Amino acid sequence: MTVESYLNYLQHEKRYSAHTVLAYRTDLMQFDGFVEQTYELRPEEAQYVHIRDYIVHLMEDKTGASSIGRKLSSLRGYYKYLYRQKIILTSPMSRIRAPKTPERLPVFIDGEKLDHLLDSGEFFDDTFPSVRDKMVIEMLFGTGMRLAELLGLKETDIDFYGESVKVLGKRKKERIIPVTKQLINQLKDYIDLKSLQKFNNKTSSLFVTNKGAAVYPVFIYQLVKSYLTYISTQDKKSPHVLRHSYATSLLNRGADLNAIKELLGHASLAATQVYTHNSIERLKTIYKQAHPKA
Repeated sequence: MTVESYLNYLQHEKRYSAHTVLAYRTDLMQFDGFVEQTYELRPEEAQYVHIRDYIVHLMEDKTGASSIGRKLSSLRGYYKYLYRQKIILTSPMSRIRAPKTPERLPVFIDGEKLDHLLDSGEFFDDTFPSVRDKMVIEMLFGTGMRLAELLGLKETDIDFYGESVKVLGKRKKERIIPVTKQLINQLKDYIDLKSLQKFNNKTSSLFVTNKGAAVYPVFIYQLVKSYLTYISTQDKKSPHVLRHSYATSLLNRGADLNAIKELLGHASLAATQVYTHNSIERLKTIYKQAHPKA
């Protein structure tokens, strides 16, 4: 029951998203199964040596370093909760160190390629599905919002006069993202076209399927991947790539890092600073191409 009480705490008191709570549940139940089958213990009875053996078990199963790090992070939060609730006297995680993970730069697509996709007239027509698809990509690249934030958008979240979009981010934190006048006009046209479809099932969601139901994660993933395939050969083609592209484009054009942090809805500047590495790599490329001694 302690795992369930912790998950309830994350959902109702920490106000974590359903997706995040599900990830914690998966990690904790996996550890629960390991200590029960291997040592006949409950998770709250586990000690340092049991968690160390769990790490070895994960590594033997070829689990990646980043995945192990995430699982240990879930356990660290869980035992911290148990300690605060006075269920345990000390945390078995105090001496545990996650394996080092190789630094990975955010994957992004060059703004010129995205401009070609959206503005060339080659890939979209005037039908509702095509206009909707284009609008989804315009919103992801034009605002940098997360997939969950896009899925939660309603028509009432668009401020046409103030030229901004209201999104509900992680931990139910609301933020306002300014958008261009061009994007506002595109949103108006999309909503007008959507109203002409006369869908039987009414939904408050801004983006809907061809039958009028609210879009869902797999729908958006497949939509984004199919269009990015036209302009990119890289393996990763997801909504988050468009978020990375948004941030990288802003930084390359001189935007202040703190401003980008607020636009992205990051809790700390450290999460935003990863984009500076992309800019440095871009400068290195320009230097190698342009300098006579390079």
